[in-house]
Amino acid sequence: MEKEYLDDLENKARSSYFGLPGLDVSVGFPQATPASVFPPCTSDYYHFDDLLTPEELAIRKKVRECMEKEVAPIMAKYWEKAEFPFHIVPKLGGLHIAGGTIKGYGCPGLSIIGSAISTAEVARVDASCSTFILVHSSLAMLTIALCGSEEQKQKYLPSLAKFDTVACWALTEPDYGSDASALKTSATKVEGGWILEGQKRWIGNSTFADLLVIFARNTSTNQINGYIAKKNAPGLSARKMENKIGLRIVQNGDIILKKVFVPDNDRLPGVNSFQDTNKVLAVSRVMVAWQPIGISMGVYDICHRYLKERKQFGAPLAAFQINQQKLVQMLGNVQAMFLVGWRLCKLYESGKMTPGHASLGKSWITARARETVALGRELLGGNGILSDFLVAKAFCDLEPIYTYEGTYDINSLVTGREITGLASFKPAALRQRSRL
Repeated sequence: MEKEYLDDLENKARSSYFGLPGLDVSVGFPQATPASVFPPCTSDYYHFDDLLTPEELAIRKKVRECMEKEVAPIMAKYWEKAEFPFHIVPKLGGLHIAGGTIKGYGCPGLSIIGSAISTAEVARVDASCSTFILVHSSLAMLTIALCGSEEQKQKYLPSLAKFDTVACWALTEPDYGSDASALKTSATKVEGGWILEGQKRWIGNSTFADLLVIFARNTSTNQINGYIAKKNAPGLSARKMENKIGLRIVQNGDIILKKVFVPDNDRLPGVNSFQDTNKVLAVSRVMVAWQPIGISMGVYDICHRYLKERKQFGAPLAAFQINQQKLVQMLGNVQAMFLVGWRLCKLYESGKMTPGHASLGKSWITARARETVALGRELLGGNGILSDFLVAKAFCDLEPIYTYEGTYDINSLVTGREITGLASFKPAALRQRSRL
């Protein structure tokens, strides 16, 4: 009887009190506009558009219009369900931004700033869509472009550029995150190819990717090599990771590799050590730095509109001094973040960017974005914890971005090593022991 009673309570809890669906947010809270109707961009206070070429401005306009029209109305629903909106992939493909700076093979050949701007504009509306594109484009496609054979580029890049096929990038393992160079997944040479054995974790897009760029340790040389596996390869399985609090639309997976055969023509010839993997990460880190810029832009835009619409004590929230101070602090952060991101792109473009530059940009920008989004959360009060008004979702989505592609601490140590000449990744005691 007790079990039946508890089951009855649980069933009632799953529905609203009278068995009716919840009110639409625009009915339940009519005083402010939800993020499904995205606000105009108001964050370009220092006229950074003046720094962009006509082509870069056209990319910004095209991506912004698509994201506001196609993604903004559906993002909260899919984020809550932790499902991916596959029906928007052709729309994203139509933007012609996959492949970023890659020239030829059907790729757009954008300037580094054009690619960065497109990343920010996607993230401004939805960080998960931005991560989906970043994994596919700035990691998987870029690895094939930088490290693949001519045959591999011609075979894979054109369909990836159109999103006719989707890729993921598998480096991280259950035991090795920041210490990625120590990975255990193995690649053993056999006649006609390689046998991959091991496990990967946190791999975005992996549950549905057509191509999987996988890094494994060559059992003969003990060096890290790269391979392109196909989703239906015997022995390969990918399971969705559940219960994430951020980037919930992104389908992160656990990949199991049990005697997965990869033919010789799908080994990436340009990946012969972890240093080759780092070449890709240094470039993709620039794009990752533009994600929190975009997120902060969107949060500022939402807060700017909300404070003028929402009234308390007979006045709009925008009329209160403390709210104005927070809004200005957010705006100042966005201006500074944009300038650092822009300069990082220019350093890359001129061939002067170092790994330390990229790491400082990523770590510092994500830290400022965290502060910006936290201020937005305060400004929206109770609505700051509803995904309908973007800020709560952005608050959560920023946390994995703060961590992936190198945590704040690891990126700080990369820059620290570069400016001092001393590596401090391993505790001193461990370094001493390794010399014995």
